[in-house]
Amino acid sequence: MSLFAYAQTAVNNFGNFKMHEDASVGFHTDIINNGSLDNDNQGFAGIYSTNELRSISGNNRAVFYNVEIDAINDLELYTSLGVTNELNFENGTVYTPRDGVNVSLNFLNDNVYFGANNTNHVDGYASVSQSYQYTFPVGDNNYLRPLEILCDDNTITYHASYNFYDPNTPPSNFSQAFTTTDKQIFINKISSVEFWTLIGTGEVQATLTWNPNSKIDELTSDLETLRVVGWSISDNKWVDLGGVAYDGDMFNGKVTSDLFIPNAYEVITLASGFGDGDLSNVNIIFTPNNGDDKNDTLVFEGLEKYQNNNLVIYNRWGSVVYTATDYTNNWRGNSEGKMTINEDDDLPVGTYFYTLELRNDNVELSRKGWIYIHR
Repeated sequence: MSLFAYAQTAVNNFGNFKMHEDASVGFHTDIINNGSLDNDNQGFAGIYSTNELRSISGNNRAVFYNVEIDAINDLELYTSLGVTNELNFENGTVYTPRDGVNVSLNFLNDNVYFGANNTNHVDGYASVSQSYQYTFPVGDNNYLRPLEILCDDNTITYHASYNFYDPNTPPSNFSQAFTTTDKQIFINKISSVEFWTLIGTGEVQATLTWNPNSKIDELTSDLETLRVVGWSISDNKWVDLGGVAYDGDMFNGKVTSDLFIPNAYEVITLASGFGDGDLSNVNIIFTPNNGDDKNDTLVFEGLEKYQNNNLVIYNRWGSVVYTATDYTNNWRGNSEGKMTINEDDDLPVGTYFYTLELRNDNVELSRKGWIYIHR
């Protein structure tokens, strides 16, 4: 079966539209789906335009098996477009609303796509289901900036978008700014040119890409320090999501995070950690045993991202008052040095100094600074 729609303003489906294995349909007009265009469709559907902005709208999602998009002046989605097998980006950007994920380009069955580039991609939200690993063909402002996920549960649907904006001044569809100075202390610099949105309830590893527009040289001169960071919804600041692997150079590449749950983070982006010797002072004030049950232990945020550590704390005369191997953010300001008689004795209010060595498979770092104990 072959059907080509040319002359009318739009093809308006009110019924049960079924395509069989040998069916081929070319839409040279807009699509309005108020009926059934569901996952059972087979065959081929082409969406074409040479000089008009093409659109898909209606009350229901339109789902096709194999899809080709050849719309030189782009395709706008007002209802979701689902693909169950293959998608070919021949010409045109697919635009979806950015104020939510109810409308997106849906990749439904671990399907594949071809032809994504700076002018052919999804500007808005793409989603995927039934997949353990997927690369979202998302971009913004004529920039393709893929985001890849790896997960253990393919029953969960994930949504992603890319924003070519400074997170300090995001577009109006976000309700807050993601200030890059509000961060864990082990994070050095955070990208001020771009960020991604990733939505889903299961654990994933996310791989973010960079290109010359990412200005990686403003984040670091050492690619080993690159990280993925996320704006924590609960902590209202940027936290380290890890950098377990990277590949590329200062102009093009990718970096992969540790496991995390996307729905715990408003947005994610690229950042750098501190290289050895980059940070001469990380200074901390904490208030153990002052009765408010807050800030009672010495906490180095992001410490869990390092496999091993060694902490030494000194008083102002240089005597060791506390040491720990593989410290777990649990010191309450008591003395455990060689001259200590009672380890339950609290150290007096005042300034102390520390050194902290951090180790991972591919990096060894050292930190030093002062601690002020206030009771």
